[in-house]
Amino acid sequence: MKDRANQSRPLPVPSGRLNRFTRLGTMTAGIAGNMAVQALGEVGRGTRPDMRRLLMTPGNMRRMADQLARMRGAAMKVGQLISMDAGEVLPPELADIMARLRDQAHFMPPAQLKQVLNRNWGADWLRAFKRFEVHPIAAASIGQVHRALLRDGRDVAIKVQYPGIARSIDSDVANVGGLIRMSGLLPKGLDLGPYMEEARKQLHEETDYHREGAHLQHFGRLLSDDADFEVPELYKDWSTGEILTMSFLEGGPIEAAAEASQDERNRITAALIDLTLRELFEFGVTQSDPNFANYRYNAVTGKIALLDFGATRDLDPALTQSYRRLMRAGLEGDEAALRAAAIEMQFIEGKGPFDDRILCMIGAVFEAIGAADHFDFADRSLSNRLTKEGTALAEAGYVPPPLPMDILYLQRKFGGMFLLANRLAAVLPVREQLERHLG
Repeated sequence: MKDRANQSRPLPVPSGRLNRFTRLGTMTAGIAGNMAVQALGEVGRGTRPDMRRLLMTPGNMRRMADQLARMRGAAMKVGQLISMDAGEVLPPELADIMARLRDQAHFMPPAQLKQVLNRNWGADWLRAFKRFEVHPIAAASIGQVHRALLRDGRDVAIKVQYPGIARSIDSDVANVGGLIRMSGLLPKGLDLGPYMEEARKQLHEETDYHREGAHLQHFGRLLSDDADFEVPELYKDWSTGEILTMSFLEGGPIEAAAEASQDERNRITAALIDLTLRELFEFGVTQSDPNFANYRYNAVTGKIALLDFGATRDLDPALTQSYRRLMRAGLEGDEAALRAAAIEMQFIEGKGPFDDRILCMIGAVFEAIGAADHFDFADRSLSNRLTKEGTALAEAGYVPPPLPMDILYLQRKFGGMFLLANRLAAVLPVREQLERHLG
């Protein structure tokens, strides 16, 4: 969940499918109208209009991002998913629009919130509470979170789903997909279809709060004796399909740990990387969304709170073994085994024109990890090298193959952990950590 930002404000969530469709259509028409006016002006001056440049004006970018953020739900989530899963091949202008959606989260006005609570809990629900904070403590694409105190003494965090979000998923995904295709900015050959279908499926899963509650309980059991992590307790008596009520856990933004000592930053980062590897190699289930807001840090206890399990996915044991083979080959510098694993996982085609360059990038990661006893995440040389090579590949016409979605989600999780480790400037024996889990 995204913490309240200065730009957040109470805005009703459009809940009817026709209403949402109309809003998207109005936004699209407005952007197209702006482009047409500007294009006519350029024609009048004797110049050929650059439609890409006309689309990506600051005004059009703001209009698109702001309207998707107002709608929340699938309209907002699709942008988040695309910017994270395909960001390395999207043009910077389109990636910027989608990335803005990770930083905008408005919330429901009190009257709309009350309607959702009354529908789920009955009209007299407030009698059971000593205190209920109407202003949310967090808001995101699917719902918002409120803190409250029940009369029985339970301090709770209440995740309330925006009205109509679940019903609007399919139409929202189709409409946003059409909008993105209309932009004309997608790289030639990039098939948007799998991303849109996966966004649709993930959104249906994330709006099922019974499912999320079960994953919350599962991770609570897995980590019940863990010294580094804590998971909220699910309160079924106040949970429904649209409301998830759990114990409130104290803590601040995980990024605030950047002010801690080097040893503490290393400990936090090591614990998060270790948890990611345990999810892959031990648990067989992963919380695939690496959004920083899903982690909270309690500076008093040193505990890391895990908050959001909507994007939890079960992993195929065969995929786990594929990652084990890939990582072993990379750490051992076995080029033949690395190539075989990369083909198996569809990172490369086998005889594709870009295979060697992709393998070189994969090998560079393992080379950097194994080059010294400790890897310095604050050193940007590896990420700069990969970014430079990725840009060169895109300019050469490379379009990533349609990877299995579980691999995309895991790669997103790994990338998120790398970014967090960089933010905390951790220095860790990463090779040693990997080898411990590879057996």
